[in-house]
Amino acid sequence: MTRIVVFRRIAAGLILLLSSVASSAQTAPDKAHIDEVLRGLNRGRSVGQVAVSPDGSRLAWIDLGPNPGLRIAPISNISTAEPVQVSGRCSESDILWRPDSKALAFFASCGDAKQADLYLSHLDGQPAVRLTQLTGYTNEAAFSPDGTKMAFLYVEGATRPAGALAAMKPFAGVIGEDGIEIQRIAVADATAGEAQKPQQVTPANLHAFEFGWSPDSKSLAYTAAEPPGENNWWTAKLYAQTIGASAPEVILAPAEVPGPLHGLQMAVPRWSPDGKNIAFIGGLMSDQGSTGGDVWLVPASGGAPRNLTPGAQSSVAWIDWAGDSTALYVVRVVGGEDELGMIRAGSNSNVLVQLKPPVFRVAGSIGDGRISHSISFTADHKLAVFRASSFDHPTEIYAVRTDAQPGATVTTLAGLTQLSHLNDGVEPAWGKSESLSWKSDGFNVQGWLLLPKNYDPSKRYPLIVLVHGGPASAVESRWGAGGGINAPAFSALDYFVLQVNPRGSYGQGEAFVQANRKDFGYGDLRDILGGVDAAEKKYPIDDKRVGLTGWSYGGFMSMFAVTQTHRFRAAVAGAGISDWQSYYGENSIGQWMIPYFGASVYDDPAVYAKSSAINFIKRVKTPTLVVVGDRDGECPAPQSFEFWHALRDEHVPTQFVVYPNEGHGFVDPAHRRDVMERAVDWFARYMPE
Repeated sequence: MTRIVVFRRIAAGLILLLSSVASSAQTAPDKAHIDEVLRGLNRGRSVGQVAVSPDGSRLAWIDLGPNPGLRIAPISNISTAEPVQVSGRCSESDILWRPDSKALAFFASCGDAKQADLYLSHLDGQPAVRLTQLTGYTNEAAFSPDGTKMAFLYVEGATRPAGALAAMKPFAGVIGEDGIEIQRIAVADATAGEAQKPQQVTPANLHAFEFGWSPDSKSLAYTAAEPPGENNWWTAKLYAQTIGASAPEVILAPAEVPGPLHGLQMAVPRWSPDGKNIAFIGGLMSDQGSTGGDVWLVPASGGAPRNLTPGAQSSVAWIDWAGDSTALYVVRVVGGEDELGMIRAGSNSNVLVQLKPPVFRVAGSIGDGRISHSISFTADHKLAVFRASSFDHPTEIYAVRTDAQPGATVTTLAGLTQLSHLNDGVEPAWGKSESLSWKSDGFNVQGWLLLPKNYDPSKRYPLIVLVHGGPASAVESRWGAGGGINAPAFSALDYFVLQVNPRGSYGQGEAFVQANRKDFGYGDLRDILGGVDAAEKKYPIDDKRVGLTGWSYGGFMSMFAVTQTHRFRAAVAGAGISDWQSYYGENSIGQWMIPYFGASVYDDPAVYAKSSAINFIKRVKTPTLVVVGDRDGECPAPQSFEFWHALRDEHVPTQFVVYPNEGHGFVDPAHRRDVMERAVDWFARYMPE
């Protein structure tokens, strides 16, 4: 802990540590050109969230374009959209319809205030009514089925967003005891005519993560754990609690049940319409919010959980009961694509029952903007609305009828019913995309390949391999670029870019997700190298100009891979992990490691040592750029410092950049841009033509 505090003190500004930078390297692209490319990556208008009214007559969405705000329109013609009236200039989020479709609620922060409060609009042209007086962090609101109450996640007096991605507070006081911020479920009266302080209904000693209402509007099902929440999500239990009760009932504790769910994680609890069961997604998950696994069912009174999707070759990311208590709609990741399908919860055979074919499967990314892969349904579940995009198509709002006779599997967004035309004529600033598949150790592995923007098959091109974070996550076809290191930028600069979903990723089933347990850096590296081989067999890639990069788990892979192979000529490691043994005692989320490594580092140090790049550092010859935020709690800066220090001592070309006041996910646009500019320069420098 002392090392982290000292390190943060010296990171008061942007720290740049340099060593062994070759003078004969090729000059990087002109900085002005890089800036132009980066500005063009997110061209077009974005949509923050979409919500169809329960009766299917209207659509509400948050437009993030030049004139941002909350819009509403008849679903038959959303080009006639009008802004929802709020007093003052406001920034809206978390929109939700009242079950009777006559009112719309949302969080909004207005004027210069940063605090978000709940508002309710009756859509009658009058300004929305402010319902709450809040002082803290808010998220994920939901109406009770009877429409009289709204529940939401609330950290009263919060100094930072909940979770481990945000910059950690500077260490001070009694560590692990002082200043802990607890997220609880709060309930507000949706019928009140004036602002009120909400009732916090969950205990003060439990950090709540996700919740769902009971059908009678009297109780909540939720996942929660003892604080601190950012560390203990991996050990959360499923609770049920009547509103007004002093204590909840434990419905399920994965650490205490035998079988395949033992010690794994839960997400998206949803009470069945008959009140008898609670469905949830269970599986090995490395990050809260990055959801994937099987669909499980447990009696609402407690009991043995039942897996509804055993052996499925996919990862379910979101669920919703289909109007009765015998079936659920599911959004799942299948080989890098998104699919909306159905399972029969009442089936005695416990097997996945698909619509024949599913409602749709698309080579793109779908969701309504609430949580990962969520969909907005009408009350009868006959109409689903969501935003969607792909590498080839910018974000638009789409709809699909679930009661129509299913047709052939949709493979492009053009096969869906498009409601909006926010980005007509907008073309990608990068090259074409292609899904690649290959075999590795008997597994099916998938990845996305972006071609160079100005691709000429008669020329040979360099390749950048980008490994996603997680590891329980998946690269999907999605418009634009995120923060930090991103694939479209390299494609726009005429690189091939391969984004692999190696073992440990979602999309091939739970056995594939769990295939990297106690094996970080070995089987997953073979999967990645197999993807490089597959790309080189199909396209003119210069094998002497292959680079590697990634963030978080991808940062670890960038550090570890260069100790195992010289295939990569340059690497950029973002927020990586170089020494699992020291990392265990440095990070703020240590609970995630037990399901992956099988024991603590104190009980089995060898399993941590075998995947630690620092133990193989003398093998490294690859020039490596290392970047990290100084307040990263997930992958603390000393991990990057240790790797850079070792490379410097071994006379390997390296450079280390620390960004002030940044956590695991960078928020300062200037820092995001700087990371990308440095990465471009690094690969150009060490992978010259």
